[in-house]
Amino acid sequence: MGADSKKGKITVVGIGPGAIDQMTFEAYHAIENCDVIAGYHVYVDLVKDRFPDKKIITTTMRREEERCILALEEAETGADVAFICSGDAGVYGMAGLIYETAQDYPDVEIQVIPGVTAALSGAARLGAPLIHDFALISLSDLMTSWEKIQKRLRMAAEGDFAIVLYNPSSRKRADYLQKACDILLETLSPDQICGTVRNIGRDGEETHIYTLAELRDVQVDMFTTVFIGNSSTKRIGGHMVTPRGYARERKTTSF
Repeated sequence: MGADSKKGKITVVGIGPGAIDQMTFEAYHAIENCDVIAGYHVYVDLVKDRFPDKKIITTTMRREEERCILALEEAETGADVAFICSGDAGVYGMAGLIYETAQDYPDVEIQVIPGVTAALSGAARLGAPLIHDFALISLSDLMTSWEKIQKRLRMAAEGDFAIVLYNPSSRKRADYLQKACDILLETLSPDQICGTVRNIGRDGEETHIYTLAELRDVQVDMFTTVFIGNSSTKRIGGHMVTPRGYARERKTTSF
């Protein structure tokens, strides 16, 4: 790159659940000020109408590395590229792969802008299920072996964490939530409070609260986020709430 050439930049942007008004200001301004929007075509479709003057680069599912290379090649020409991800770019997002791939593009600057991941936006819809310690586990075995996922489920259950499950089911993994519930039921009560949120922040959003025994037989898809409470989680007025222990602290603290 010559001395007079503009240094290109990729900003990896977490856009949150998908609705424009649920982005952070920082995320919105990054897209507003970029030259190019790159990303998985489903996520780009959520924002491109708001930014009609931007060049668009998309690929389909399972072409993540190609997507990163296309974005980096564009940035290498001096463009500012907003590489968008749903939720948060660093939570099952593309920030890590961008950094790995960018080792071959040393002149490109990388920045990551956080977004609201589904664990947080979904929790807000259900009430307050994640007030105490929690574990976030994906049931997709594309990148992680099913044996390791099973181990993580067991360890989270034994630790009495509230648990959030991403990617709970797909056409090829139609019974994975059922399998996960069976593993959790080895340790947890069948009456443990659970919830699901589907299409968070989008048309057709749905929330439901179940017991763990009921959740086992619920049909979900890749647009569903699943919440399993810990031993203290309860239903309060139709919401899923995990106390943090403030009432207990008041009882034991002298003033």
